[in-house]
Amino acid sequence: MKIVVQRVKESSVTVDGKVNGKIDKGFMVLVGFCENDTKAIVDKMIDKMMHLRVFEDVNGKMNLSLDDVKGSILSISQFTLYADCRKGRRPSFLNAAKPEIAIPLYDYFNNKIRENGIHVETGVFGADMKVSLINDGPVTIILDSVEICK
Repeated sequence: MKIVVQRVKESSVTVDGKVNGKIDKGFMVLVGFCENDTKAIVDKMIDKMMHLRVFEDVNGKMNLSLDDVKGSILSISQFTLYADCRKGRRPSFLNAAKPEIAIPLYDYFNNKIRENGIHVETGVFGADMKVSLINDGPVTIILDSVEICK
């Protein structure tokens, strides 16, 4: 599992010309799954993401978590995080989970975050989405389950 976490002042996703999800302060996350991912891996990745201290405290230090600042999440499914670009010029996506694996994990990911009391908006799995954001900082963190779940 891979997650690209971007601290944002605001973010939205549009599908077919209609806004499908919109948040103010929080994280816009791109989420990708591979064939070997499990709910246990998703749980560990959520825990890591939710407790990242990347929001500034009163002293201007990155010391606060998403929950501390009452932030929201815009969650976007993103199979291209598993692009393999080692050969040729066209990326291979063979390492990305097939929809029958990825969709239930993506739904589980979003629902578990909601269970933690965080407001979650989403894109539409597999749709052509237009994502807009104001990256705050910019702060962008990449979480990879290969490193996080050793």
